[in-house]
Amino acid sequence: MKTETILHAYASDEARWEAVQRRERAADGVFYYSVRTTGVYCQPSCGARPARRENVAFHASCEAAESAGFRPCLRCRPNLPPLAERQAKAVAAACRLIEASEEEPGLDALAACAGMSRFHFHRLFKQHAGVTPKAYAAAVRAARVRDELAQGAPVTDALYAAGFQSSSRFYAEADAMLGMAPSHFRAGGTGEEIRFAVGACSLGAILVAATNQGICAILMGDDPEALVRDLQDRFPRARLIGADAEFERTVALVVGFVEAPRIGLDLPLDVRGTAFQQRVWEALRAIPAGATVSYTELAQRIGSPAAVRAVAGACAANPVAVAIPCHRVVRSDGGLSGYRWGIERKAALIAREKS
Repeated sequence: MKTETILHAYASDEARWEAVQRRERAADGVFYYSVRTTGVYCQPSCGARPARRENVAFHASCEAAESAGFRPCLRCRPNLPPLAERQAKAVAAACRLIEASEEEPGLDALAACAGMSRFHFHRLFKQHAGVTPKAYAAAVRAARVRDELAQGAPVTDALYAAGFQSSSRFYAEADAMLGMAPSHFRAGGTGEEIRFAVGACSLGAILVAATNQGICAILMGDDPEALVRDLQDRFPRARLIGADAEFERTVALVVGFVEAPRIGLDLPLDVRGTAFQQRVWEALRAIPAGATVSYTELAQRIGSPAAVRAVAGACAANPVAVAIPCHRVVRSDGGLSGYRWGIERKAALIAREKS
């Protein structure tokens, strides 16, 4: 609802009183009401006990209500930003605290800093960040390790700098974080073999690449050389091996899936991302061919309804086109939004799956 329309909807005291009786959140911030018998003023949506009409007055702002001698309600906090905004800021502050701490802060400490109980804080953090505080801290540690190793730091220095308390715990999680041995990652992929091949399909050029663990990239575009450069940028010192006959069959499977999506694609994947990205990618793989969901619905499916933008970001970071079907996510109105490999390809893939 546009601002002019909202102001017009609550232009009269009668309309404002009806909004207060219905506790309309849309009216919050548009006007405030005070109660003579209690001496407080509230937001229209306040859940306080209903007041009698003859005791109620309306005000255009908090300042106007306070100038008239009323104090802010301790329940709806009309003089503070909206609750959702305050909660989001508290979660953002907790994220910054986790990122700045050398050791992972405990849940009790984070909740205390946010001024909440540990259970309430844990629920709100997951709602706004998309992952639990523990998973967020693990993602921060993983990012630190990758940054330290990429800069050439010794593995031992990198793991302790990232906040790991023991080398055994680090090595137990290394494959999931890095997709390869830490020493190989530190060397920019040196010693890691990545097989790849560039083929052609009806949507243009397609590059398929795989480590020993599984498919690590499926890229689409118009320029085959640009796709190869993209792969080289990911692992600048890895040993890239041109396709052999066995790998050509893997590429053929991917191309066949692009042309006829309903045949399915059951190949092992080696995709690396944050804990939140992994959750989104798993949810994407659960969307059946021929179906689409909105970014909002996908956020709800992973239990993080407030993380719609983060969900969109995880879709954009997907390194394996079609295998993780981020093309099946659309806007709430059904329209097509950004797609890493082009809107036209997204439309074509959806059309093929629905035909």
